[in-house]
Amino acid sequence: MKRILRKQKGFTLTEILIALAIVAIMGTVVTLSLLGNTDKANLQKLKSDLGTIEMALQNYKLDNGYYPTTEQGLRALIEKPTTNPVPQNYPRNGYLGSRAIPTDPWKREYIYMQPGRNHDYDLYTLGADGRPGGEGENMDISPWNVHEANFNRDNQ
Repeated sequence: MKRILRKQKGFTLTEILIALAIVAIMGTVVTLSLLGNTDKANLQKLKSDLGTIEMALQNYKLDNGYYPTTEQGLRALIEKPTTNPVPQNYPRNGYLGSRAIPTDPWKREYIYMQPGRNHDYDLYTLGADGRPGGEGENMDISPWNVHEANFNRDNQ
């Protein structure tokens, strides 16, 4: 019996390199789109957190006639302060319910000072880099400038 030898077909080096290049390009596109979604999610979390904390601070003032002091901090929204001035009209579950105080999208505590520099209080995050100043996701973001925040990496 005679065997017929057939030439085995396979991929050439050029074809393999082209396929790898296509996979790399696709991976880059997916990664960039995910980063964009992460930026949007971070900005949305930031807006939501600042709004929630700001509303809780307003309710605290409505009930007690003043905002928590810097010393009492945002903790005063979940636990009744024991330092002066001690609030007289503190709800049983605090002002954020039984929830913890939110952290910024970079897992750091929001900064709260009362009195504030330009407002009754200051509430802000130092942004992604954790340092004062900056632009884009590194800017200091507060309820008063959150509309200016732009985390789009293409515009930085």
